[in-house]
Amino acid sequence: MTDPAWHEFASPSDLAEALAEAVAGQLQAAVEANGRATIAVSGGRTPALFFDRLSCRDIAWDKVTVTLVDERFVPNDSPRSNARLVARHLLQNEAARADFIGLYSTAENAEAAAKDASAALARLAWPLDVAVLGMGADLHTASFFPDAAGIETLLQATDGPAVLPVHARSAGEPRLTLSMQRLAAARLLALHIEGRDKKETLEAALTMPPGPASPIRAVLMAAHNPAHIYWAPSHR
Repeated sequence: MTDPAWHEFASPSDLAEALAEAVAGQLQAAVEANGRATIAVSGGRTPALFFDRLSCRDIAWDKVTVTLVDERFVPNDSPRSNARLVARHLLQNEAARADFIGLYSTAENAEAAAKDASAALARLAWPLDVAVLGMGADLHTASFFPDAAGIETLLQATDGPAVLPVHARSAGEPRLTLSMQRLAAARLLALHIEGRDKKETLEAALTMPPGPASPIRAVLMAAHNPAHIYWAPSHR
């Protein structure tokens, strides 16, 4: 386990530009080395500007597959859908040529949808080249919520399906999430957070003992390669 590397910026705009540059470079290098590249991204309010910047990067997007770190069990046209956010902000401009594999399906429940998503992702060449995480004030990342049913098992980086169902009262809807094993193995694992409160929360989380109370610490410390934290104050 290696402590994550911090990258601090004066503004969210500066952060978005630097993160887009790093991610685009990793994706293009993967295409040149392996013929394809894969990236998993998160939802929420924070990544929209980063998505906008990344979408304009001139790389071989026709050889890139985009998927999600996690998703709510809601239709893709729901305002709460991460797929909707990605379609509006990332799969535009140059990145409109990318392939996209979402996690939601019109299955009976989240368990069945997770099986469908795992099957859809089976054609990817793992590990992911890039995974970009977010973090909630409760220290959740992906859909690893501290109060999720079976959180101890969810945080174990063991072999198994690529996508898992998650049920947590604090999450609202059922969720679908990439497994700890798939996230931790990413060649570039980045955490994108903004705001002084998030920075203080994360710094405190990184000093906590291992366990389900701090899922973000568990994921960062499980990373096969040193994780990278991208932070800026939350003013735009």
